[in-house]
Amino acid sequence: MNAPNLGQLLHGFFEDHLKCQRGLRPASIASYRDAMTLFLRFAAEDARKKLSRLELEDLTCERVLSFLDALERRRHNHIRTRNQRLAVLRTFFEYAVHRMPERLNEAHRIAAIPSKRVPPAEMRFMDRDEVQGLFATLPASGASALRDRALLQFLYNTGARVQEVSDLRLENLELNPMPKVHLHGKGDKWRTCPLWKETAQLLKTLLSDRKPAEPNAPVFVSRQGRPLTRFGIYKIVRRLTAGLTRPTNGRPQRRISPHCFRHTTAVHLLESGVEPNVIRGWLGHVGLDTTNRYAEITLRMKQKALEACQPPTTNAAFLRKPIWRTDADLLGWLKSL
Repeated sequence: MNAPNLGQLLHGFFEDHLKCQRGLRPASIASYRDAMTLFLRFAAEDARKKLSRLELEDLTCERVLSFLDALERRRHNHIRTRNQRLAVLRTFFEYAVHRMPERLNEAHRIAAIPSKRVPPAEMRFMDRDEVQGLFATLPASGASALRDRALLQFLYNTGARVQEVSDLRLENLELNPMPKVHLHGKGDKWRTCPLWKETAQLLKTLLSDRKPAEPNAPVFVSRQGRPLTRFGIYKIVRRLTAGLTRPTNGRPQRRISPHCFRHTTAVHLLESGVEPNVIRGWLGHVGLDTTNRYAEITLRMKQKALEACQPPTTNAAFLRKPIWRTDADLLGWLKSL
């Protein structure tokens, strides 16, 4: 059996490994595609070959290192972007070595390339009073007023990723006395989130104005009746939260994105006493490590912890010399050691 060429490896990597075996969503696959495209173009330029003439032997550890350096120096990419590109290349070479075991040594060398350390990205979230003020100022009339209010309430209620909201269909909603929604998340995984009665009522009102639709019809649509895209939802959120992004009380200007609602949901659930493992299932996190990050970003919880552990009263009894300091036999024994 002949060894696969680079084109066959790439086709199997995207069509079989990423789509079928790992079940990645289109947005994730597009990120892998962009990383591999940049690397292949760089390798072809560096090897002075046409892109169609590249072979797996041209994709060496040295070229990977040069590519990562070029991302930072020539393209001025952030370290996080550099690390993400490296993760994609590691995944590809790990897949390639299963098809071509003779490339195991090169795969080991690439796997050993370290990721650069970088401070974690700032996790933006809104305070409760900010959320209350936002919903109080939302437009009450207009062609898109009901849709926009339902969209923001759904984001805050579920903490859904923006792609999950874009993919939401009528058949995923259950607006009965125990309302809930089924969300299709990363890794082709489904999860169920409860809905507040207010959220369910908003969705019922929103959908009641439409003609009878197929179960796979989108829930949130544009004025033209087309499904809202990730970028469409982002623009709506930016427009409606413009008042929260201005500098206030010495706080610098910030951006409110759909993902900010996701962080806000997690923090508020944690502050309400919900167990982290429940929040993990609510948000669709793979592990608790991601969920536990929210416990570190809310000052209110730190303040409550501080109040629960009050310092001892400063008085003479508290400052007196410990008993062991007045025990002559004990002090003599310690000096003899």
